[in-house]
Amino acid sequence: MKFTTPATTNPIDQLKVVGRPLDRVDGPAKTGGSAPYAYEQNDAAPNAAYGYVVGAGVAKGRITSMNVDAARRAPGVIAVISAENAGTLGKGKFNTAKLLGGPEIAHYHQAIALVVAETFEQARAAAGLVKVTYAKEKGAYELDKVKGAAKQPKGDDNADTKVGDFERAFAGAPVRLDATYHTPDQSHAMMEPHASIAAWEGDKLTLWTSNQMIDWSRGDLAKTLGIPKENVRLISPFIGGGFGGKLFLRSEALLAALGARAAKRPVKVALSRPLMINNTTHRPATIQRIRIGATRDGKISAIGHESWSGDLPGGQPETAVMQTRLLYAGPHRMTRMRLAVLDLPEGNAMRAPGEAPGLMALEIAMDEMADKLKIDPVTFRILNDTKVDPEKPSRSFSQRRLIDCLRSGAERFGWKERSAEPGKKREGRWLIGMGVASAFRNNLVMKSGARIRLDAKGVVTVETDMTDIGTGSYTIIAQTAAEMMGVAIDKVVVKLGDSSFPVSAGSGGQWGANSSTAGVYAACMKMRETVAQKLGMNPLDAQFADGAVSAGGKSVALAQAAQGGELVAEDAMEYGDLDKKFQQSTFGAHFVEVAVDAATGETLVRRMLAVCAAGRILNPKSARSQVIGAMTMGLGAALMEELVVDKRSGFFVNHDLAGYEVPVHADVPHQDVVFLDETDPMSSPMKAKGVGELGICGVAAAIANAVYNATGVRVRDYPVTLDKLLDKMPAMS
Repeated sequence: MKFTTPATTNPIDQLKVVGRPLDRVDGPAKTGGSAPYAYEQNDAAPNAAYGYVVGAGVAKGRITSMNVDAARRAPGVIAVISAENAGTLGKGKFNTAKLLGGPEIAHYHQAIALVVAETFEQARAAAGLVKVTYAKEKGAYELDKVKGAAKQPKGDDNADTKVGDFERAFAGAPVRLDATYHTPDQSHAMMEPHASIAAWEGDKLTLWTSNQMIDWSRGDLAKTLGIPKENVRLISPFIGGGFGGKLFLRSEALLAALGARAAKRPVKVALSRPLMINNTTHRPATIQRIRIGATRDGKISAIGHESWSGDLPGGQPETAVMQTRLLYAGPHRMTRMRLAVLDLPEGNAMRAPGEAPGLMALEIAMDEMADKLKIDPVTFRILNDTKVDPEKPSRSFSQRRLIDCLRSGAERFGWKERSAEPGKKREGRWLIGMGVASAFRNNLVMKSGARIRLDAKGVVTVETDMTDIGTGSYTIIAQTAAEMMGVAIDKVVVKLGDSSFPVSAGSGGQWGANSSTAGVYAACMKMRETVAQKLGMNPLDAQFADGAVSAGGKSVALAQAAQGGELVAEDAMEYGDLDKKFQQSTFGAHFVEVAVDAATGETLVRRMLAVCAAGRILNPKSARSQVIGAMTMGLGAALMEELVVDKRSGFFVNHDLAGYEVPVHADVPHQDVVFLDETDPMSSPMKAKGVGELGICGVAAAIANAVYNATGVRVRDYPVTLDKLLDKMPAMS
């Protein structure tokens, strides 16, 4: 099915099941412990040996020798795999560095060997016996030191944009801001580690893994091993968090496959937490310069946003300027991205790549500009709203309710109680402040397929390689199938995360919910046609409701259509050019109240509100869960999260959850989430978009702005820690 014209009335609009705050259908299995995660697939892959990864001890250089004799002789050891005996390996399309290093080392903790043994403890002990010597080379580990050598990303014609004459307009603006902001390297820090179990049957490989994008990784694993893609099966039914860190094939999956081939039995591999942080990907640090010029009445006349980030050779930039191209009006505009070479572990996608760090800077800049103009920050944002793409004024937004988000949020949050003068509102020793930020994330759509089965009991089974990373995919897919086929949700079985199923959109970029359910919609439409024809009804007239099919005054149980044998229908949703004709985006507004200890600089977040306009909300309960989780990550980004670089040796020092601080229950206040009633017929037949990444966009800036409102201290270098506040705090009263 191809989606080429705006959606009209369709079966989803009945909203008998879709749009309801139903409990997760996979909840009992997850909370009861019967949902097997990747490392726990013991029944599927019995008698598995254990692999332990050895990571490189230098950030840049070359292995001059590797002695594995002692490791091979250690108790229980079955095999030791390295680049010397792994055979010829390729590199996946989505990998920047080789997943198995040697002799050249691209980054610290790049995998260089795998020890396979009968038990985990034996593998770990033997891995410690592997002796490696290196010829260490000088590397680049500090973005600010290589910023001057940063270049336009190779092959990226969209790195720079320009409308009008920014430099001239900015120079002539009566009110100007020119400020630089820093965001640090950040870790996904998901609960479940990267983990895989591999088993070979002849030349066929099965990999039980934890991965967000089944088809991408299946293709990259086949390419890396040099075998046909059809010889690889990936299975990933349950994933304990990803946040973008499991979008791509990682070293544990490749090494499990190599280990299983050498051991001639299944092998399971999980990365330790330090390896997760230095071996896999992270959100890269940025330096962002923002310039805004405005008239004295608050209209932006010039806006410029430049961003610098770093990555390994061949890597990609952090696209921190993207939201600035679309969020606010202004006739003269400029954005620019530059990429430097750094020898740190690979920088790549983390929840809302681009917009999340970009808004950390832009939304402070907007607050600073409002302060210069002496205009309320909410009013300033509303004043500079736009109904068209500012860089392509002929293109309008499919839906844009930013003003509604800001106004309704301000009313609900009690924004009028905010002190316009920073540092003036106190409760005892606590300085109280409020902050606001706009939220923005583009709406992406991806081709997505599904297969529907109907059996003689009227049970509808959905099969798609879509994944559930804790987002609620099982539930919204079940809701979609139930709505389309006119059955109760308990008559729907959903099977996910298997490459033998039709290829889906996968989980990433906030496209998963809308795209995957649209794929199920397409397959269900084909099944409805098959059922109607089987029952002798006109498919265009057939109504599916309450487990029955009705047309022309006749009603027949849905199950009746499958009495002669199971019915199967398969289809995919593909997209035309509506996303090019209309700018499709999601919008929101974040409001935060903080209390800052006037003596110590300790910051407590007391209240948080997110107002979101993101198309049809398929399940308000799971959507709210997504947004409050994103708000919590935004709180971490604002106040504590930072991967600290050892600038001599080129690795992240705080490479575990003891040193890399994330919010805990005591840090998280009351969180309120409001979804505006909205549908977007330009997006898909579901008329939905996504909220999982919108929820983090702007949160950190709202907190930083609240800290400024409380203390009068403007911090442009995240995270906002007390050492950046103490010497500038207002005097104790």
